[in-house]
Amino acid sequence: MKIKLVQPKMSLRPMDSEFKRLMAPSLSLLVLAALTPKEHSVIIEDENANPLHLEDSPDLIGITVNVDTSNRAYQIAEYYRKKKVPVIVGGIHVSANPEEALQFADAVCIGEAENVWLQILTDVSIGQLKPKYYSMTMADPGKIPIPRWSLIPSRKYLYTNIIVASRGCPFKCEFCYNSCDYVHHQYRNRPIANVVEEIKLLKTKHVMFIDDNLIGDIAWTRAFLKEIKPLGLKWNAAVSANLINHLDLLDQMHESGCQSLFIGFESINEQSVQSVQKFQNKRQNYESLIDELHKRGIMVNASLVFGFDYDSPQVFQNTLDWLVKNKVETMTSHILTPYPGTVLYQRFFAEGRIIDFNLSHYNTSNVVFTPKQMTQEDLLKGYLWIYKEFYSFKNIFKRIPDHPKQKVPYILFNLFYRKFGKVTAKIAGFGFMNSIGRFARRLSYHIE
Repeated sequence: MKIKLVQPKMSLRPMDSEFKRLMAPSLSLLVLAALTPKEHSVIIEDENANPLHLEDSPDLIGITVNVDTSNRAYQIAEYYRKKKVPVIVGGIHVSANPEEALQFADAVCIGEAENVWLQILTDVSIGQLKPKYYSMTMADPGKIPIPRWSLIPSRKYLYTNIIVASRGCPFKCEFCYNSCDYVHHQYRNRPIANVVEEIKLLKTKHVMFIDDNLIGDIAWTRAFLKEIKPLGLKWNAAVSANLINHLDLLDQMHESGCQSLFIGFESINEQSVQSVQKFQNKRQNYESLIDELHKRGIMVNASLVFGFDYDSPQVFQNTLDWLVKNKVETMTSHILTPYPGTVLYQRFFAEGRIIDFNLSHYNTSNVVFTPKQMTQEDLLKGYLWIYKEFYSFKNIFKRIPDHPKQKVPYILFNLFYRKFGKVTAKIAGFGFMNSIGRFARRLSYHIE
């Protein structure tokens, strides 16, 4: 069979550049391709990197769907269905909202695809594709294959040095898809040997772990960092704020080459954090965690959310002051977004507070619900204001890291990615995206 896997074009937020669309390819599609038996041919088309070729008629179309790409994904699905090409859709939004997706596709894959992909291919080959494929057991992390990197144009992407070392998250915050009914909540790590093998195959000394939470199993993380220390890597990852409870792990991170960590602080308002069941976050520990990371030369990317029920308009100024005072190197800000299928969406819908049902607006830069302590306009204005102020020349200067090894990556990110990202991305867009990434790594870490 001829199988075509599609990544629809992502939407951009006001502060985003094309760097967001071309940050990295869809790892899920690369893994699906690796799971496909050799007797089938597979192509991957990413609409973020190149226009889709819509004149073809493969034997199967597979589309990965996020909430803000869902409208475009369903357009693509309907186009191929009119040509009598069977279409299956999957991904986190489809898994949380399968009945919606079935209005536009022949079949949906609910949850992880590893256990059902071969059955899907068999059913397509005999003309008996079922409407729903739901893996009743979690995928064995030891059988996750190495992605088929050869199927994508690497030069188009900023990073092709990405790895997932685990599946899931041990927590169940209300605004996260992990609160959806379909999710298998058990956190699982891949075998350390498998991850190390994949790192070596990337042939680079800079690796980005894109797990939801690299420290979901502390014992595994300790063992893993011990194994990668001799590799001489520079690496980045996302972790939870309870890292402060494990200072020995912080030492291991530093010694094994950690350069920066993405941390979901979410809010500096304790009531806001607790209101969405994010109990692993303790507001009183935030400053200590940042200080311990800075002592070890590790930069902080703070993820923050605005619009919680305990947030008033003053939250924006308070948060900016806190970020600057603590010299937080980078910030990723979001308007609280109740993703359909989550506990938060169910609560807001029951309260009659959902005001916008256009899924393309669910990209964390639009107000799609009625806030409690501010107007919709206050929330949007505050969100745009804090981005502008945080990445102003004045505050970029105030936040320059004390640790000398982080000054160059700090300047590169704050100026050339955020402040002037749209200009840099246009230059990189002429087929130089991966070259820009390699150049930044050489400047920042003196590695390829």
